[in-house]
Amino acid sequence: MKKTFYLLFAVVSVAFCACTGKPATDSPRGTYAKGADLSWLTEQERDSVLFYNDNGEPQECIALLRSLGMNAVRLRVWVNHTTGWCNKPDVVAKAVRATALGQRIMIDFHYSDNFADPSNQTVPAEWQNYDLEQMCQAVTDHTVEVLTALREAGVNPEWVQVGNETTYGMLWPMGRTQVLQSDSTLSDCEGGWQRYAMLTSAGYDAVKSVFPDAIVIVHHDNAYLDNTAFYHRLQDNGGKFDMIGLSHYPMMFYWCHKPWQEMNTLAEANVKRLAEEFGGKVMIAEVGMVSAEEELSAVVMQDFLNRMQATGVCAGVFYWEPQVFNGWKPREYDALGWGPYEMGAFTNDGRPQQALKLMLE
Repeated sequence: MKKTFYLLFAVVSVAFCACTGKPATDSPRGTYAKGADLSWLTEQERDSVLFYNDNGEPQECIALLRSLGMNAVRLRVWVNHTTGWCNKPDVVAKAVRATALGQRIMIDFHYSDNFADPSNQTVPAEWQNYDLEQMCQAVTDHTVEVLTALREAGVNPEWVQVGNETTYGMLWPMGRTQVLQSDSTLSDCEGGWQRYAMLTSAGYDAVKSVFPDAIVIVHHDNAYLDNTAFYHRLQDNGGKFDMIGLSHYPMMFYWCHKPWQEMNTLAEANVKRLAEEFGGKVMIAEVGMVSAEEELSAVVMQDFLNRMQATGVCAGVFYWEPQVFNGWKPREYDALGWGPYEMGAFTNDGRPQQALKLMLE
């Protein structure tokens, strides 16, 4: 009964917004994005997760975040995840809801059946044993298929990521650019940069064939590192992009071994450097704090936001899965032995934390 109530509540909330004459978007295209990646939302709703405003009233998640100032939603796309989540039908359903609630849309193609990141860029099961020409065609076909479905559903993405955190390329081993050696140095994969550039360009051209005005983003994982060489090498090998996207997790000391103050300072310098070097704005496609450190997260976030605004060249910031709280995790994580995501931005009773509010205000 609880699940039925919540799903009905979500549908009514979207329908009410669509019928009250709200504009198609809450902020014009090209203005500063205050967004969130909410890709787990439908799976959480399946598990009867409820979200609450500060008055303790249940509210559909997108509508709740919109009321705090959110103007953009990022959604990941998997080719064929075994659970069905984040596959084409699920992505379209979420994008339609978000659009009806005035949100601009970023679509994030992983070109994998599961999470793609600097450690994992696994070729989809259906694409195994493809040669380079076939792989480029698969990237084209998948991109066009998903974006066409979105267009037919009335969704017009403002941004499209071709790959997710492709720091060492994508669709490994074919599109892998570099390998980290035991002495922490990187060695090039022979022909890897050329193949990665071809795959990226296939995605770029596919995006433009469906949405000519969409901004195509190539996404690197660490905002605090100097990423200029990566983007130069991509361009030098014929790779195309319109905007640079970065991730930033400044409280993850065990990842980078730097205090958050230094992380934020380095990220500010890098965003300025990239914008100057490549002549465009830079998007923070992912940011995350630590939900258990609510007060400190707000301090770190405020400092980071101040620095991004001060650059004058940051296109916006997207919080990664802020709606995760109180130990929720996908059921598949149990079989993998994985714990819950710890960088959401809701309290244990389902209300937005201050770090998220600061980002959206």
